[in-house]
Amino acid sequence: MPPNAPEDVSRTIETLYRSESGRILATLVRLLGDLDLAEESMHEAFAAALDSWPQAGIPEKPRPWLISTARFKAVDGIRRRARFDGVERDLALHLEAQSNEARINEALQEEEIEDDRLRLIFTCCHPALPSEGQVALTLREVCGLTTEEIARAFLVTPATLAQRIVRAKAVIRDKAIPYQVPLSPELSARLGAVLQVVYLVFNEGYSAETTGAELSREAIRLGRLLLDLLPEPEVMGLVGLMLLQESRRAARSSAEGDLILLDQQDRLLWNRDHIAEGIALTERALASRRFGAYTLQAAIAAVHAEASSTASTDWRQITLLYDRLIRIQPSPVVELNRAVAVAMYEGPEHGLRLIDDLLAREELARYHLAHSARADLCRRLEQLPEARASYEKALALARQEPERRFLAGRLRELQ
Repeated sequence: MPPNAPEDVSRTIETLYRSESGRILATLVRLLGDLDLAEESMHEAFAAALDSWPQAGIPEKPRPWLISTARFKAVDGIRRRARFDGVERDLALHLEAQSNEARINEALQEEEIEDDRLRLIFTCCHPALPSEGQVALTLREVCGLTTEEIARAFLVTPATLAQRIVRAKAVIRDKAIPYQVPLSPELSARLGAVLQVVYLVFNEGYSAETTGAELSREAIRLGRLLLDLLPEPEVMGLVGLMLLQESRRAARSSAEGDLILLDQQDRLLWNRDHIAEGIALTERALASRRFGAYTLQAAIAAVHAEASSTASTDWRQITLLYDRLIRIQPSPVVELNRAVAVAMYEGPEHGLRLIDDLLAREELARYHLAHSARADLCRRLEQLPEARASYEKALALARQEPERRFLAGRLRELQ
């Protein structure tokens, strides 16, 4: 391609890093056999692109260019160090033996790259790693989220999150954890952490203001990869859940980016293909009778998707599904969601009593959605001073700008 303005190249490279770094890193791990070396050489390749592409033009296929450049930079670095280190010399000889062009081209085939990502996911989710390290490392290395983004998802500081990643990498290196998808007897046992990773990626995308759709698509694609590999009920349930939630993306916000709640959404904007596929997967998972929390959440989303309006929604069925979900995955957030369903089924005073009990336990004291839900029920009961106080608490705790604008609007309405 012809030369480009440096600012245009910079924007292109930034987009490529966001969308392709996970694939590139996964393939480099396979080619180089070392996670830290792969990460270092990938960053060098992106830096080389910033230097080269404004004059040479953006390659027709940027991903193979970046992978090849990263690999050769890694080999060059190893050659330089090999003069002083016998281990590095052996590694350099090994990589050079694999450096013929046919082998490199084979390594860059699309199918092989997709397999690379699956291998890297299972490596990062190896049981030898602490559970928080499994999830953090996979989000960072496979999906390309920044340390700050992951820290926000975990509600910890970036420094704490960075330490988890460093420790997880050290375990992989010290225990020589293999870069492979586990054999069938181990596969199911390793699946839980992988599903958690995929759903965290999806949730990050679902709430993100800018790159959300991209991250959500990435999570759904990873879920489908897992479904091809292991068609277990909970994999079906997770993919079904993500599709059903993603189906509402176009209706969740206005053209100005303002939040639109479920009861005010234009259901004609919901993606019916996503809904049909999500419901079919959820029904298959339920029929197995071996399902878990993801499938139950998908079943709740399916009840919403099948209703023509909030008023016609089967809130009793949703409440019963939450009852079952609480038995297998007890959590204050699940209890909060159940309380909202109860308010729709039995009346706002019943839901408000449940939410007040939850807030009294203080587990959700800093969770803005709990205060927002309480405010909404107080508003419906015409307890306006209580509603105003709860909206103010929710606004003080909310971080996403669309949510803050929504809550500020509710406060103005009360005034």
